[in-house]
Amino acid sequence: MSFIKDFKEFAMKGNIIDMAVGVIIGGAFGKIVSSLVNDIIMPCVTVATGGDGFKNMKYVITAAQEATAEGQAAIEEVAINYGLFIQNIVDFFIIALSIFVALRVIMKFKKKEEEAPAPDPEPTKEEILLTEIRDLLKNKQ
Repeated sequence: MSFIKDFKEFAMKGNIIDMAVGVIIGGAFGKIVSSLVNDIIMPCVTVATGGDGFKNMKYVITAAQEATAEGQAAIEEVAINYGLFIQNIVDFFIIALSIFVALRVIMKFKKKEEEAPAPDPEPTKEEILLTEIRDLLKNKQ
């Protein structure tokens, strides 16, 4: 019974819930960045490279061969897909830049919150008493 109770306390802590929200928002943010790369940036790169973009860039080591009538099996193409590698590097840098910009915006908001002046502390009993005495002396004069 204590295992379930311990798990419930663990799962309901604020940090776990915050982390879960962060993971969900991170997944949605990843979809937005992927769409930015695939639907906006890569078509521009495709036009700039004059063709298929990076995805079809490769160095063929062994060309593909179809199966022959004599019973020889088909051979798949063996290639170094350096275009896909370049595509993944571009994706990484765009995602890293997006996260960097998002964190800078968040940090600016946090700095503004931290820079807000703290309210004046409540006066102590002694300060209140001294203020009352000062006011009484002013009124007598």
